[in-house]
Amino acid sequence: MSEDDVRALAAARALLAPAGRLRAAINCGNPVLATRADDGALTGVSVDLARAFAARLAVRLDLLAYDGAGKVVEEAGAGVWDVAFLAVDPKRGETLVYTRPYVRLEAVFVTRAQAALRAPDDLDRDGVAIAVGRGGAYALHLERAFARARLVAFETSDAAPAGFLAEGLDAAAGLRQPIEAFMRATPGLRVIEPAFMSIAQAVALPRARAAAIDWLQDALDSLSDAGFVRAALARAGQDEALAAD
Repeated sequence: MSEDDVRALAAARALLAPAGRLRAAINCGNPVLATRADDGALTGVSVDLARAFAARLAVRLDLLAYDGAGKVVEEAGAGVWDVAFLAVDPKRGETLVYTRPYVRLEAVFVTRAQAALRAPDDLDRDGVAIAVGRGGAYALHLERAFARARLVAFETSDAAPAGFLAEGLDAAAGLRQPIEAFMRATPGLRVIEPAFMSIAQAVALPRARAAAIDWLQDALDSLSDAGFVRAALARAGQDEALAAD
């Protein structure tokens, strides 16, 4: 390691783990990136990346589990976490800085099989009610893009599909993978194709620590180039083609 590399590592460690511990916010509301077992154990590509970053910094790792992205973003300026794994969104960019994406996902609508809704644009109408997860990137997008439909926010993205049925709403929005998993357990539903947005998943830092983003990007690039993200997705049972490399 060159002297410049040593200095860059020391500067990154001082910003990202000043107490000798890297606190990584893990969004368990996105099962493509992370899942939490009954015993609390966390697995998934974001968990593997957090471990890799901590190893490169030569610090201990604290994994902080969150039920949804909204709470992670709310605590960005509170000094609770050091690094997070979140979807890129303009509103979130007011308080966060991002690496380039390491995973790309799709957001879709699900509705009843017999519903007249056939295309995403059909949903932005007066009288249409759509279940969303509070603070999710796709929900923030719909708040900007839809002018007439009513968005009904549930506490987490996991709760939105069941909420759409329980409350007699017209549709639910969410990531394709968990929506399709919900459909497999709930007959009589269909996805409204095509996806209404592509979601770039990136590593995020609070703006107060923006000076460390170049080191983090270099670390992520090195891991991605070595096939780390694809391998981590495959280990988690996800499609490695979701990797953004």
